[in-house]
Order: sequence, then structure tokens, then C-alpha cells
Amino acid sequence: MLRDELGDLAAFLVVAEEMSFTRAAARLSTSQPALSQTVRRLEERLGVRLLIRNTRNMAVTEAGEQLLNTLRPAFSDIDNRLQSLSQFRDKPAGTVRITAGQHAADTLIWPAINEVLHTYPDIKIELSLDSALTDIVSERFDAGIRLGERVEQDMIAARIGPELRMAVVGTPDYFTRHPAPTSPHDLPQHACINIRLPSSGGIYAWEFTQGERELNVRVNGPFIVNNLSAALKAAQAGVGLAMVMEDMVETQLAEGQLVRVLAEWCAPFAGYHIYYPSRRLLSPAFQVLLQTLRRRNAAEEKPRRPVIDGNNQ
Repeated sequence: MLRDELGDLAAFLVVAEEMSFTRAAARLSTSQPALSQTVRRLEERLGVRLLIRNTRNMAVTEAGEQLLNTLRPAFSDIDNRLQSLSQFRDKPAGTVRITAGQHAADTLIWPAINEVLHTYPDIKIELSLDSALTDIVSERFDAGIRLGERVEQDMIAARIGPELRMAVVGTPDYFTRHPAPTSPHDLPQHACINIRLPSSGGIYAWEFTQGERELNVRVNGPFIVNNLSAALKAAQAGVGLAMVMEDMVETQLAEGQLVRVLAEWCAPFAGYHIYYPSRRLLSPAFQVLLQTLRRRNAAEEKPRRPVIDGNNQ
């Protein structure tokens, strides 16, 4: 294969990933007309149509999809092996791309990234904040950060955070106007802040566990958001009850700004894990981040604060 043919294949891969000549040209630091000519030249050389395009839309043909299925793992392997060459440098180098949700980024990922970037100046990290279940293989991420129960079985996963718990909270003023729920069955009578799930688009059903009993409760309320931070802000403003991560409200509970209820129904669950494809050759830069996350988790594990529950005050 000639060198320019390899370049044409790489250009087609980027265009197909971006589904836009304009975005692909910016990513490749070239012009849109030049990139369009490159793909046209590749189609003429192969004798097949790879892309169907007009002024508004673009789609990959069946032949193009077959070529993509060949190119993605091949170029991914080349990229991984090139990055692995940094082991012969004095210090690890390369780019690491990871995807995580906002809560994981705030509590676990950013502190580790900050440490790595200050220790290894030749490492670059791209963090994509997305609560949906991103396909890290097709999106060309090195790894994802998700709750342990949401990690796909064909991935290698390593725990990087402690067990988590949810907390149902409201303001003291809210509870002067409404009796505190003593059971999840009472929640339909309360104003609750709903969460719209980014993965399915549906509304999250509040999950409770007490011993062997499990309950999923559909709650109602005047406000719907798509992340926990917004739900917490609404609860602090007195809009209603919110179900958020326990560690997000430790300070507010201790200071009396919020009151917690139904704590005995909120059992611990598997915390955050970093996951990555089992077939992927781990670059030295990624290994540095992985080891940093695992080390920080081991060092920072500590006894949890006592539960403060408004029903027991």
C-alpha cells in the first residue's frame, strides 16, 4: 500500500466518524474541498461508493460501513502501539481520552487528572462529561468511568471509588409544611424533583432497598432536570424533595441546611469503576492515569460519616 493510500483511508475514517466534511477538515487541519477530493479519489480507486452526500445530509453506504469495520480496529491498534513507544522515553507521554459523568468527574477524576498533569508534563488528557452510556470503542475513548453495575461484561473494570449511597433530602422549611415520609410509599404525596435519564430519555424511578425488599417509586413534582447537581439546587431552594448522592449533601446535612429522610431505605451500592476494552494495548500514559486513580482510591478510603435522618431527630 502506498503512503498516500493509507492517508486517504485515514481521512475517510475521520469523515465517517464526524459525518461532516467541515468538522473532519477542522480535525485534520485541512480544507473541506481538499478532503472531499481525497474521499472522491479513494472511491474511484476502490470502484465503490463509500458515502452518500448532499448539501444537507451524509450517510455511509454498505460498502463504506464494511470498510469502516476494517479500519477502526486497525487504526486503533496502530495508534495504541505508537503510544506504547513512549515507554522508551524518559517520561510517559501521549494523549488519554476518557468519558465520565459530572459527579464522578468532580469527586474522583479531576483530583487524579490534576495530579497526573502536574507530574507528567508530556501527558495530555481529554475528559468528556457525559452521563449516557457512551460506546468507548466506536467513540475512540481509552476508557470510561461509570458505576460498577453499569459496566458492560466484555470490558475490563477496576474499582476506583468507594461504595455510594443515595439520600432523599429537603429543606427544614419544606418539612414544616409537609410531614416527613416514613416509607417510600409516602413519596407520591410529596413534591419531588424528577431526573430524566440521559441514556433512555425516561424518568428515573427512585430505587429503595431495605433488607430483601426492593421498591421502585415513580414520583411526581413540578420540576424535571437531567443531572443531580441541578436537582440538589432545586431542593435547596425549597422546590421539593431530591434524591441525590449522599456525599453531595454531607455538609448541608451537618449544618442543618437540609434534612434527610428514608435513610434506612437507601442501601450502599457499587461505586465508580474505570473500564476499557480487554483487547486494547494499554499506553504508558493511560497506565499512569489508571494507577493514579487506583492508588488514590486505596489511600482515601475512610469511615463514612454517621447517617443523619430527619425521621430519627
